[in-house]
Amino acid sequence: MDQTNTKRKIMVIGHRNPDTDSICSAIAYSNLKNKTVGPWHEACRAGEINQETAFVLKRFGAKTPRRCLNVSAQVQDIDIRPVPGILGNTTMRRAWETMRDTQANSQPVVDEKGMLQGLITLGDLAVANMDSLDTHALSNARTPIKNVVEVLGGTVLAGDDSGYFESGKIVIGASSPDVLENTMEAGDIVLVANRYETQLCAIEMGAACVVVCMESAVAKTIIKLANERGCLLISSPYDTYAVSCLIKQSVPVSTHMTPRDKLRTFLPSTPVDEVKKVMSKVRDTYFPVHTPAGKYLGLISRRNLLNLQRKQLILVDHNEKTQCVDGWEEADILEVVDHHRLGSLETSQPVFFRNQPVGCTCTIVYQMYQEQGVEIEPHIAGLMLSAILSDTLCFRSPTCTPVDEAAARALAKIAGVEPEELANEIFEAGENLEGRAAEDVFFQDFKIFTHGDIRFGVGQGSYMSEKNRQRAAELLRPYLPEALKREGVQMIFFMLTSVKDQSSKVLFCGEGADQLIGTAFRCEREADGSVVLPGVVSRKKQMIPAMLETLAQM
Repeated sequence: MDQTNTKRKIMVIGHRNPDTDSICSAIAYSNLKNKTVGPWHEACRAGEINQETAFVLKRFGAKTPRRCLNVSAQVQDIDIRPVPGILGNTTMRRAWETMRDTQANSQPVVDEKGMLQGLITLGDLAVANMDSLDTHALSNARTPIKNVVEVLGGTVLAGDDSGYFESGKIVIGASSPDVLENTMEAGDIVLVANRYETQLCAIEMGAACVVVCMESAVAKTIIKLANERGCLLISSPYDTYAVSCLIKQSVPVSTHMTPRDKLRTFLPSTPVDEVKKVMSKVRDTYFPVHTPAGKYLGLISRRNLLNLQRKQLILVDHNEKTQCVDGWEEADILEVVDHHRLGSLETSQPVFFRNQPVGCTCTIVYQMYQEQGVEIEPHIAGLMLSAILSDTLCFRSPTCTPVDEAAARALAKIAGVEPEELANEIFEAGENLEGRAAEDVFFQDFKIFTHGDIRFGVGQGSYMSEKNRQRAAELLRPYLPEALKREGVQMIFFMLTSVKDQSSKVLFCGEGADQLIGTAFRCEREADGSVVLPGVVSRKKQMIPAMLETLAQM
């Protein structure tokens, strides 16, 4: 029963269209697991809570569990590689050094707030480097002056390095001044050595920047003249050839990156199946992951899919695959705690399975608290008590056992409430139809069952007032065909159960539905098309067994 994994989140979740037992058993059991195993168990729900359950949660001050409609593997279940992002004005040189050091061939580009701007790859750097004849590379890219100083390992001798290169070309001033006069223009970036006359010529002709290579001594008159003419003067330790190669590497990565709008990116919630489809169609190595708002989180590759971490589940109040949350096949089921018949659920590995013939899953959870000597808080006791009262119709259902009632009485003392009074409050809250849509009422407690190739659904609502039961019947009857189509089943039924009269009025729709229920219960249709089943109040113990037995004989 103990899990060996003590770090990953484990979801405790009930069935689709959750009822009060499904929600409350998830809350109570996750609380028990957190106290006895570790605080990484989370109560979840596989659908919207109904009106009755909402009342119970509010009554005992409990938070509504997080909704989880699909547990298929997502990007967030992959080991995302946290490759740090770089700013868009980072030099191409620095980007290459980062990739070299991290052994990555891609580097995400972000802004100051960490928002994804694009992606630069080794291929992008190679293409940029091969385009070596572009002498206007710095000005075309609006390269920050600080980038050039950084890449050249330079020292600023004159001028301001806070601006950008916005015009001019790169010129190598290795020739005589008279030749330089014919090759350069005002605003150019001139690379020179230790020739005084060449340095002087470049400044006088209006060079925007003069780079003196090999850390050659620069005369004070040159420095003074550069300051007077507004010429940036940089000294670099590299020779002219090296400077000519390096200077283009000062261009900001934003110039050559693939912008975000042209990237294949993923969200943490993106299904892994979708990721696989994308990766199979493209040759990209790394794919950025970002939040819905665009904040960069990391990179994933095909290799990351090998380390996929499947979600971990504990199922409560069901063991039917048709009732499981979507994607359960891709998750690891660790435990099942239930009070229904054995269903069709299959697991890839042995699991802890506890199934008892009692009226409510919360009764079993109560027993587990007792067995492990864990004190039950009043609000948890109230939740479990509410579930037992709901599932057993306040001890009136044939599913109710002495174990259920004993558990309920004990929980009532802890919660400080009277069971019968609480039951009336619960049923009144659940049967209130004011402002409710037919869909909401129909699916408040609905389950799908199978027999061979036949799939049928059965919903149920409990009513203290006959007036409310009739109103519910009028609301639901026209909705049945739509519910049948929505769920994709052959037959659909809804039990309108009277708590006081201990009977159920059953609405139905679908080919063969009238024959099935007529044969199963030997009943006749009423004038409104429904059937009335005296003494039938339990879907689990009365309705479903009779219908499955009939299907087996048909």
